[in-house]
Amino acid sequence: MRRKPKHDGTHLTLDERKIIQAGIENAATKADIARTIGKDATTVAKEIRKHRTARPRSAAFKAPECMDKSICPNKTNHPRWQCTRCKLYRPPGCNRRDKSPGACNGCQKINGCQLEKLLYNAESAHKHYQKDLVDCRVGVNLTKDERDDIGRVISPLLKQGQSVYQILSAHPEIKQCEKTIYTYINDGLFKKEGIDNFSLKEHVNRKRKKVKMKKRKEPVNYTGRTYTDFLRFREAHPDIPIVEMDTLYNTHGGPYLQTLIFERTAFMIGFLHTDKTSATMARSIDTLQTRLGNEMFSSILSVLLADRGTEFEICDLFEKDATGTTRLNIFYCDPMQASQKPHVENNHNYVRDIIPNKYPLEALVQADIDLLFSHINSTPRQSLGGKTPYETFSFFYGEDTAQRMNILPIERDNVILKPLLIFSKNTDCKK
Repeated sequence: MRRKPKHDGTHLTLDERKIIQAGIENAATKADIARTIGKDATTVAKEIRKHRTARPRSAAFKAPECMDKSICPNKTNHPRWQCTRCKLYRPPGCNRRDKSPGACNGCQKINGCQLEKLLYNAESAHKHYQKDLVDCRVGVNLTKDERDDIGRVISPLLKQGQSVYQILSAHPEIKQCEKTIYTYINDGLFKKEGIDNFSLKEHVNRKRKKVKMKKRKEPVNYTGRTYTDFLRFREAHPDIPIVEMDTLYNTHGGPYLQTLIFERTAFMIGFLHTDKTSATMARSIDTLQTRLGNEMFSSILSVLLADRGTEFEICDLFEKDATGTTRLNIFYCDPMQASQKPHVENNHNYVRDIIPNKYPLEALVQADIDLLFSHINSTPRQSLGGKTPYETFSFFYGEDTAQRMNILPIERDNVILKPLLIFSKNTDCKK
C-alpha cells in the first residue's frame, strides 16, 4: 500500500500561487499541481475555490438553456429567454470550471462561453491572503471573563507597589507572559479596575540635578584599597562573598540610611543614623558582628565595597573591631563610578519606591527600616530564578541568620512597595 506523502504544512507563497495559476491555464488537474508544489491536493482545491473571482457573463449572449428543459413543467408557459426568471432554472455546468482544475483560465472556449466565468489570479490571491493573515491576528486574545479574572488579580497587587513580574511569579494561573501584560495595560485593557500606565513602577519622573561648582578637598589615601586592588583581591579569592555599602538620604541634614547588600543573594539590610560620619557607619558593622557572632560574621561579611564618601573614609573603623583585630577588608570604588557597585545602586530603586525623595525620615525608627527591608527581601527576582532574596540568603546561611538581622519573610501577596508601608496617609511631604 502506498503511503500518503508528507507535506511541510507551510503557507502558500506567491511563487507557488503562480504555479497554481499556470497549472490551471494548462488544464492540469489539482493533484498534478499539488505534486508540483509539494502540497496536498485539498490545499490546492481550497486555494482555488477561496480566491477565484467571478466574471459575469456577457449580456450579448443569450441565457443558456436550463439543464432540466426536457422535464420542465413550465416550458410551455414562457419563452426560452424567460427561463432565467423561473424558480426551477438550473444553468448548465462545466467540468473544467466546477470540478478540475476549478477555474476558467486558459480555456479555449472562454470567448464564446455563455456561462459565468470563474478566474484565478495569483497576485490578487496573494494580496487577499496577506490581508486575511493580518486580520486574523488583530485584537486581544482573551475572552471578557478571562480579562476580568486577570484584572481582579493584578489590580490590588499593583496598587501595593508590586511589579508585573512579581505578580506573575506568585500567580501561575495567569498564562500570559510579562510583556503581554504590560501591553494589555498600555492598551487600557484594565481601566475598569483603575489600572493604567501610572500604576506601573517604572513610570517615574526623574528630576534633573542642578550643576554646582564645588572645590574638591584633598583626597584620602586609598593605597591598597582602590577598585583595581579589589579586582585583584577578588581574582585571588573568587569564593569570598562581597558586600556593597552605600548611603541614602532625602535632605543634607539627615537622617541618613546606611544600606548593605550581600551581592550573591541580593539580600539587603539598612541602618538609620542621625549623623553621617565614619564612626556612626562603623557602629552598624559592630552591631552586626555582635548579633551574628565572629564566625558567621566572617563568613558573610569579610569584604566591603563602598564609594569614596566622607562617611566611609576612615577605613580602620570598618576593618578593625574594638580590640584592634582585623575583621574584614574594605575597598573603594573609583571617583564618580557608582556603576562599580551596581547591586546596591540598583536595589535602591526598591527603597525609593517606599521612601521617595522629600519624604520626611525624621519620624522613622529602626523598626520601620527593618520592616521596609523585610518587604524588599520578600520580593521575587528574575535574576534569582523567581526566588526572593530572603529565600536565597536563608538557603546559603540559614533562616536564623536573616532573622538575627531583624529581617522576616513576608507572604508574596502581602508585599507592599509603597510609602503607605511605613508612612501614614497624613504624612506631610515637602513640596
